[in-house]
Amino acid sequence: MADYTAPVPVPGKNMGKADARIEGREKVTGATQYASDFPVSNPAFAYLVTSAIANGKIRGFDLKAAKAMPGVVEIFTHENAPKREDAGFFAEGGYVTTGFDPLGSAEVKFAGQIIGVVVAETYEIARDAAHRIVVDYAPGDPSASLESRGTETVDAAKVAKGWKDKTAGDFDKAWDSAEVKIEAGYTTPTQHHNPIELFTTTAVWHGDELTIYEPSQFVWGLKNGVAKQLDVDPAKVTVIAPFVGGAFGSKGMMTPRTGIIAAVARAIHRPVKLVATRTQGFTVSTYRAETRHAIKLGADKSGKLTALSHDGWELTSRTDDYKVGGTEATTQMYAIPNVTSKVHIVRADRSTPGFMRSPPEVPYMFALECAIDEMAEKCGIDPVEFRRINDTMKSPVSGDKFTSRHLVECFDAASEAFGWSKRNPKVGSMVDGDWLVGYGCASTCYPANTMPATARVRLSPDGHARVQIAAHDVGTGATTIMGQVVAEAFDIPLSQVTVEMGDSRLPPGPVAGGSMTTASAGSAVKAACDKVIAKFGNRLPTGDALAAAFKKMNTGVVEEYAEWAPPKTSGGVAKLYEGHMAGGSDSPTPILAYAYGAEFVEVHIHSRTKEIRVPRITGAFAGGRIMNPRTARSQLMGGLIWGVSSALHEATEIDEKRARYVNDNIAEYLIPVNADIRSVEVILVPEVDDQVPMGAKGLGELGNVGTNAAVANAVYHATGQRIRELPITIDKLIA
Repeated sequence: MADYTAPVPVPGKNMGKADARIEGREKVTGATQYASDFPVSNPAFAYLVTSAIANGKIRGFDLKAAKAMPGVVEIFTHENAPKREDAGFFAEGGYVTTGFDPLGSAEVKFAGQIIGVVVAETYEIARDAAHRIVVDYAPGDPSASLESRGTETVDAAKVAKGWKDKTAGDFDKAWDSAEVKIEAGYTTPTQHHNPIELFTTTAVWHGDELTIYEPSQFVWGLKNGVAKQLDVDPAKVTVIAPFVGGAFGSKGMMTPRTGIIAAVARAIHRPVKLVATRTQGFTVSTYRAETRHAIKLGADKSGKLTALSHDGWELTSRTDDYKVGGTEATTQMYAIPNVTSKVHIVRADRSTPGFMRSPPEVPYMFALECAIDEMAEKCGIDPVEFRRINDTMKSPVSGDKFTSRHLVECFDAASEAFGWSKRNPKVGSMVDGDWLVGYGCASTCYPANTMPATARVRLSPDGHARVQIAAHDVGTGATTIMGQVVAEAFDIPLSQVTVEMGDSRLPPGPVAGGSMTTASAGSAVKAACDKVIAKFGNRLPTGDALAAAFKKMNTGVVEEYAEWAPPKTSGGVAKLYEGHMAGGSDSPTPILAYAYGAEFVEVHIHSRTKEIRVPRITGAFAGGRIMNPRTARSQLMGGLIWGVSSALHEATEIDEKRARYVNDNIAEYLIPVNADIRSVEVILVPEVDDQVPMGAKGLGELGNVGTNAAVANAVYHATGQRIRELPITIDKLIA
């Protein structure tokens, strides 16, 4: 069993209270309502029909057997689908995960594409009818993956909006003169989110007003996107998603299913409920695209890095040029004066990829941190010391200083706790009976993102408060954090704060992604609290004095609305109300802020069978102000485990001939269980950064960056085998 019984972290410097989740009891007792739990009157049930080919056209449908079933209400295909407007690809300023309308024509662009919707009186009838539909295809010859014949490769800088490849100095000259060199290639596979809560949509019309119950990381984006597709006033659309049962990026943007189901409900004048199957979830939503990397590193004999080249190739669909772009992180990670990089997008016959926890950093930092380990060994320098030698307090690309950077402090804390000093640097020298033992480490980083937010806070004479914001708790503890912001501002117990989130009738909050909720939503909530306090002369009374102050003001409640946007950003709140992710800064010199960490992994590999075990992981992280050490530890622990999963387990297998997923279920899509990871230790390194909002940098996506590289580096230390292709499986160690 994994060691999950470590004591709750004691609040330290720049850390808030380790309060328990305020919604925890509801969740563990089953009282919490998720999107599919909301009852609606007289619903019809939808079941998706998806394509059996990855490329080609539909010649026709035989619907006779399906329509003959009692209880079938209607069957929709491209031939009779309700009209929907183009809401635009989200990466180009639109709302939807793809610019392709799956029911817009007879074209088939990928396997598992929605090609029909059966609506029936029960889910079981709809499912049965869907399986009776016969589709006549004119199949093409699909290109399945990065190395497939027939793909098209383009430069991201030419097709992806706003992307520029990162360069600095003179790489060619530095590479030619480098005293020590390594050159290697690395690959990462397709991976899928598989959240516990399936991809569901319930659409209910009341006249010309629409209510949608759907798990979402951005209800205001979904609200505006659906309104755009259905050509209705956004004010007449409500999206409700108070809790989300896992998302990891897959529920961040609107998928085509939402507009389809809402349009179908309008067409049949009846509520429609869809629960996509686990298998359908692999193609009706997004996923982590597979990547390939070419790394060149040059250094002098003392171990100082002098040159870096990082080229990446990323898979996308034929219709959308989705870009990951992880060189943003890798080119600024170490003090390397001469840098070149290029991101390539490879178009294939697949659905469009999208966000997945730490989208750019997980695949790109794997390549860099493995290469750093290889260079450290070639220079004869301990991997931790090598990273210390090449630490930097400014970007080698822009020259800008980081607002704060405590990477070395993280390595100091983690290496001591892990017992790195006991590591014998000789490859294959550490054994435990029949098991080879390896120690590995890697750096982790994640940018301190922010996005505009708004909030409403109400205070009552009895000292109870209510905060309303259409931000989201996707399992991170954000509900508790927003409550803590209010409790801290008003100096009241957390038990006296009610938090309302995940409803588009509330003031809009940021997308629950990019590890930005605490800094962004928290800033808006704090601003609303400050406006409430200002009503009392900038000093809030307590107890009987508070009640007396209300009586003197002749009011029963004080309520304030506030807006917040990142510094030097204009028009962000207006864009937020339109459902757009208006983050970042309009300034040509925005602040350069990252959270950092150090991760250490011990692996055991059986000398004969090559079984791989990970008995323990240690991570130390510096992420600015930690609002709640308890929830922060949970997020980082989960991230570390997912990082090990990325290294050893996860890969969506693809039939190269048919461009179809083979293991599109959680029986065959492998993830870790308790027996796989015995001990996880999380260390929170105190960090004060006054240049970032709330002093918080975000942690949700920091923990699973670099862990895959730490595992790969540990595998090399144990076996002498450099496995540069993920996941690391027994067959690769036997070969």
